[in-house]
Amino acid sequence: MRPQQYDIIGDVHGFASLLKKLLKTMGYTKSNGIWQHPERTAIFIGDFINRGPEIRETIQIVRQMTEAGSALAILGNHEYSAILYHIKDSAGMYLSRHIAGNRNQIQSTLNSFKGFDLEWRDHLKWFRTLPFFIDLGEIRIAHAYWNDNDINYLKNFIPQGRLKKDFLRTIHEMQQPAAAIVYRLLKGLEYRCPQDLILKCSKGMSRKLFRMNWWETPVNKTFRDLSFGNKFILPEYTVPKEIAPSFEPYDINKPPVFMGHYCLSEGAVIVQSNICCVDSCVVGSEQLSAYRWSGEKQLLKENIISIAL
Repeated sequence: MRPQQYDIIGDVHGFASLLKKLLKTMGYTKSNGIWQHPERTAIFIGDFINRGPEIRETIQIVRQMTEAGSALAILGNHEYSAILYHIKDSAGMYLSRHIAGNRNQIQSTLNSFKGFDLEWRDHLKWFRTLPFFIDLGEIRIAHAYWNDNDINYLKNFIPQGRLKKDFLRTIHEMQQPAAAIVYRLLKGLEYRCPQDLILKCSKGMSRKLFRMNWWETPVNKTFRDLSFGNKFILPEYTVPKEIAPSFEPYDINKPPVFMGHYCLSEGAVIVQSNICCVDSCVVGSEQLSAYRWSGEKQLLKENIISIAL
């Protein structure tokens, strides 16, 4: 029996025209207004809102496909931040504070829905029905990071169905482990330098925080080796063992993981034979990527497809 075939699509960020072009290139056609494929299922890796020029249409495409069964979708950090941006805690403060950085991130989406407030509220409810990850047995989908222990914790902790507002208030206000796990799944592992460490990047700026490579052992790595998906280059100094991070690398024999989030200007890439990042940084590159999976245990570069405007 032929295995289920999936097309894992990178962060769309409101580029609906590019998404439609990618779907058409992969053999999807519109039937009753919904994009479908006779043999394959699309999987959206999250981050389909914010930044781009066609956010409202992008949400419509993704939602219609998922509700019709022609696609699956998970939350990205942008959708999750949008959810929290609209939920107040017990003190009347929003879970995602309405500060400049958060406002700037979501403003393009809010602008897209001016005059369509009820539609936006309905989409926010729909966002809360989406999972943080998908485990299909043969492949795994997460926005930025996968760890078996974290995933198993959430499987037993996150309620089925919609994420209720009271539940989100509780995990964030009480700083429960689930909140930290969700943050890792959506944003990956980050290295925070000790206060007395001065680490300067290729741009001459001091860096106290950077995204990490989480699939290889951090032992005897340089800061540059440890870095992944950052817009700067770190020095090739070996990380002292006293301040080296500690985490469980993703074993090469485990099922393939597909992720987005890292905005790779060089395009989608297989970083390990069983890990692929499909986020080709659509805003900067004007390219959208997908991986076409058909049952292989070791991922193949030729199965990555990228479409430009």
